[in-house]
Amino acid sequence: MPFGGPKTQRRASKLLAPAPLWCYAVPLMAPPTKSTEIRDVSCPFCGLVCDDLVVTAAADRLAVGANGCRISEAAFARAAGEAQPRVNGKATPLDVAAKEAAKLLRGAHQPLFAGLGSDAAGARAAGRLAERCGGVLDHMNSAAALRNLFVLQDRGWMTTTMSEVRNRADLLVVAGTDIVSRFPRFFERCIANSETLFAKDRRCEVICLGPALPGGTKLSGPAPRVVACDVSRLHEALGVIRALLGGRPLQAKEAAGVPLAVWNEVTEKMRTARYGVLAWAVADFDFPHAELTVHALCDLIRDLNQTTRFSGFPLGGSEGDLTADAVGLWQTGFGSRTSLGRGTPEYDPYHLSTRGLLERGEADVLFWISSFDQTRTPPSTTIPTIVLGAAGMALKKEPAVFIPVGTPGVDHAGHLFRTDRVVAIPLRQLRRSGLPSVAEAIGAIEAAW
Repeated sequence: MPFGGPKTQRRASKLLAPAPLWCYAVPLMAPPTKSTEIRDVSCPFCGLVCDDLVVTAAADRLAVGANGCRISEAAFARAAGEAQPRVNGKATPLDVAAKEAAKLLRGAHQPLFAGLGSDAAGARAAGRLAERCGGVLDHMNSAAALRNLFVLQDRGWMTTTMSEVRNRADLLVVAGTDIVSRFPRFFERCIANSETLFAKDRRCEVICLGPALPGGTKLSGPAPRVVACDVSRLHEALGVIRALLGGRPLQAKEAAGVPLAVWNEVTEKMRTARYGVLAWAVADFDFPHAELTVHALCDLIRDLNQTTRFSGFPLGGSEGDLTADAVGLWQTGFGSRTSLGRGTPEYDPYHLSTRGLLERGEADVLFWISSFDQTRTPPSTTIPTIVLGAAGMALKKEPAVFIPVGTPGVDHAGHLFRTDRVVAIPLRQLRRSGLPSVAEAIGAIEAAW
């Protein structure tokens, strides 16, 4: 049964409180009209939100000149793309497209606001519009993010920040991921530095449980040790390490495909670390009941803290997922998979997934937002679809309404939360593309209501 309430009860209420003042304190700059070099640019294309890039701008073309990575170099070099909105495939002005989108939303019983790839202002505007029409909010990365959230809700965890990793860690254990594929500059920014706040000759040993680091990864000190275990059986290894830490007898001769003697060595490294860090990227735990592996990671960290200092470092933040959750928490007390159809927020991570709502026919309009990545397109569906997508997005099926939007940190200013959740990084406008932000496009829809 759909969760949406009667249309007569749908109205814009005062549930969404004013944003914190920093949301409005966006650093503005005049986009260049001729070739120029821009320093200290923040990159919005992964959760690290590196803020030291040097970007060369000429007209609407951008190029990373220094401190980039394969992800940022490709993303910044992307052309602005076509700025013309479309209704049923026909080019229209923005106000006409906004009017059609408003019409579809007004007639919907339970619209689904999904994707949600935007900055803080875009996430806030999406929540406001979802409340107006009794919609459901679900970020495109929520399936992975919930693997962490379930553990945090159930048991809590001990985590640290990028600054603490950079300045204090003497042992980094990377669990089940190479990190670099999703966060290319992680080791450069957090591990490869030779000088810290507390020491000039910094050494951090790295142990990888799972895949090896890609070639060319820069690290100071000894080369990383790789324990090539079966990631889907990583929970077995974590249980063995906990047993070894507790001095409990073991019958097993191996765990996750690795001999027990190797796990003994890893255990001793973790036991004797002065400031150890256990890092993982939960999106790489793509197997059934992966949240139990995260649970085992957090239990191991808890055990280690009885005799030494050890912290977790869950990596995320791509496509604005942590930012969308932060905004949701400010406004409703909940993150993704929350319904605003009954006048009060209802959080249901099991029944309010994008996939589930579409498969069960419980959503009658799909409102898809993806302003960072042209390839993150809406799921296939027969219901009317409204897309606020990065200009140049190649859609498999023409939506009812398509409004091309700018990318935060490229076409307009904004804010994104970093992977450790403690800092909201300001983003700058680097070019004049004529593309509206997600917040501006939603504002046009609200104006046409």
